[in-house]
Amino acid sequence: MSKLTLNIPHSQTQEEALNRIKQLLGRLQEEQKGTVTNVQENWDGPNGDFSFSAKGFNIAGTIQVKENEVQLDSDLPFAVALFKGQIASFITEKANALLA
Repeated sequence: MSKLTLNIPHSQTQEEALNRIKQLLGRLQEEQKGTVTNVQENWDGPNGDFSFSAKGFNIAGTIQVKENEVQLDSDLPFAVALFKGQIASFITEKANALLA
């Protein structure tokens, strides 16, 4: 496993950032039909757990929506870790667009 940690700054209120981030996985599943499946998320206030499958790999992690940033932590399967940079860039790009 390889650890992926992203801290994505935002200028929204914490509540607005949370509402927008809650849309992220659903949009990802829509945009990546056939690639991203079994999306699950559970929220307890600003803290969430997520999991999904992508190309046969199970990915899970946590999201914390803080006052000025969103923190995402995930353990990536070894085979997926080779694409860690691309994954981080993709998630950051999508989150920045969502939080703009």
